[in-house]
Amino acid sequence: MQNQNAKPNFEFVALMAALMSIVALAIDAILPAISQIGISINSLDPTDNQLLITMIFLGLGVGQLFFGPLSDSFGRKPIVYSGFILFVVASVICVLAPSLEIMVGGRILQGIALSAPRTMAISIIRDTYKGDYMARVMSFVTAFFILIPVVAPAIGKWILDGFGWEGIFYMQLFFALLVGIWFWRRQVETLKPEYKVPFSGSVFVKGLIEFLKHRETVAFTFISGFVTGAFLVYLSASQHVFEDQYGLPEQFPYIFAGLAISIGLSTFLNGTLVLRFGMRRLSFMALVAFCLIALLYVGIFWNKPNPSVLILTAFLSVQFFCLGFLWGNFRSIAMEPIGHIAGIGAAINGFVSTVLAVPIANYIGSFVQDTVWPLFVGLSICGLISLVIFFAFGKRNAFVRELR
Repeated sequence: MQNQNAKPNFEFVALMAALMSIVALAIDAILPAISQIGISINSLDPTDNQLLITMIFLGLGVGQLFFGPLSDSFGRKPIVYSGFILFVVASVICVLAPSLEIMVGGRILQGIALSAPRTMAISIIRDTYKGDYMARVMSFVTAFFILIPVVAPAIGKWILDGFGWEGIFYMQLFFALLVGIWFWRRQVETLKPEYKVPFSGSVFVKGLIEFLKHRETVAFTFISGFVTGAFLVYLSASQHVFEDQYGLPEQFPYIFAGLAISIGLSTFLNGTLVLRFGMRRLSFMALVAFCLIALLYVGIFWNKPNPSVLILTAFLSVQFFCLGFLWGNFRSIAMEPIGHIAGIGAAINGFVSTVLAVPIANYIGSFVQDTVWPLFVGLSICGLISLVIFFAFGKRNAFVRELR
């Protein structure tokens, strides 16, 4: 049952955010510990250690292809439980890993596991809301979700100093247990029995064919991939940039938190503005600003050393402020026409955008060695490509209506 104008329930928003936040915790909490983890597993190259961040996204993308179709057949709740169980196994592998290869394997498996609660949160929201109200709920969920990246590096640093990097993984398991119990006790199954699709080998093929019928869904899935890929460069290289290039290991968690607050603020504003201006209009204006800011940095600091940390964080803050108007709206635009296949639709959307983002991040990130300038080159290129796709394949009639 989809609510077109019901006020979002606070507990529902918080629970969906918690399901998605486990992903952020698994990624961001280990950022201050990457160097120590590298030493423990005999991996001393900072660019190689970026794989501990980027490859979890590969697992997130691949896992959705399995959990999405299964959820359309068996319901949302059993899939979430399966993901939590697999996450326990993956975390144990990471703690016991003797080498980078095994650690990366554990991180990929963590991503596969966490794709279940992440994808089911989106599917549950789509089961319950649609249109601009879905975008509003997604924005509020993302705003809550952003609280985890704000505090995760600082928590990770505190646990690292007191208990070693292994303690960070144990903390993640404890948080997952709490969210799992909350979800079990308070969330009802949103996939009604009459909408369940009998599971078969053709479920995915039929879902993919239906997904590809909607041009705007495909377009905004690719846009999400390019924008996420650009941001993933920052996420994977941030520890190297602020600790190695700027020599600020103690300040890094707080710089990271400040930049995350910028995203959270704009995401919250998006939730309050989207009903007034429309998700296409807001995301278009933010995407234009996203491109211009990145191009401005590229032009000013061409063939120059890194600017002061204050200038860098000022550029990144404005850049990330734009992101808050992009992610939730892009996902909502893509999901709007495919509510009848919300599970597999969210899976395909997440898989394509994530798998597209990972190689973008790995390639651009390999250039972020002595200066942060390649990061902004990547942001500008990915933003411009997204803008072209927006113009070429966006639903113009809907966009024009929102502009009026």
